Amino acid sequence: MKLIADTHAHTIASGHAYNTIREMALAASQNGLEILALTEHAPKMPGSCKMIYFQNLNVIPREMNGVRMLFGSELNIMNPEGDLDLPEELCRKLDIVIASIHSPCYDPEHTEEENTKAYVEVMKKPYVNIIGHPDDGRFKADYEVLVKTAKETGTLLEVNNSSLKPDGFRIGARENILQILELCKQYEVPVTTGSDAHIDVDAGNFNYAREVLKYCSFPEELVVTTDFEKLKPFLNIYKEL
Repeated sequence: MKLIADTHAHTIASGHAYNTIREMALAASQNGLEILALTEHAPKMPGSCKMIYFQNLNVIPREMNGVRMLFGSELNIMNPEGDLDLPEELCRKLDIVIASIHSPCYDPEHTEEENTKAYVEVMKKPYVNIIGHPDDGRFKADYEVLVKTAKETGTLLEVNNSSLKPDGFRIGARENILQILELCKQYEVPVTTGSDAHIDVDAGNFNYAREVLKYCSFPEELVVTTDFEKLKPFLNIYKEL
């Protein structure tokens, strides 16, 4: 399947990525993308930008090098109550919002039940569009609950290319995403693809994501990044929030 959108990438603003907005846009164009979302880490991630960065995103052009640009944030899920690290009023104004569990911001000692609760509470927030890298076995969750809640709330689950790299640090990512994808097939829940690029050469790199989608014969109609019209309803910029 042809993937024309990347809904998860970072620039130098995130603190541990290595390219500018224009460099990422150029790489996306060269890699054949039509849409690139730059989703900087929210402020609780060590070294990332402050809230004022996200408040000023409206000044940036939404097309570069022939690529439609989306600007938003990868929020940090802070606890099992589903607290996030940017205010709701601001999140509603972003083009796209991902929420993810990251070890610097979330206690790895939380139980599977607590992790599941965290995801469920976050998906209830209408301005959260995507759950980022739910495959991370360090934060195991009940995947059936996760998938069913995604369907109920209209939240996309992410197939994260970075998670699937052979030298990736997320535990059991391939096994876990395959479980999630099988459940998404069963319940007809759409997914998105994110490179999670932290450098320009990875913008639109879906080598590993594409392999798992093919391996489990995942239906193309449930992959929203194959067609902008399928992706649009899940973006804040096109929602009535």
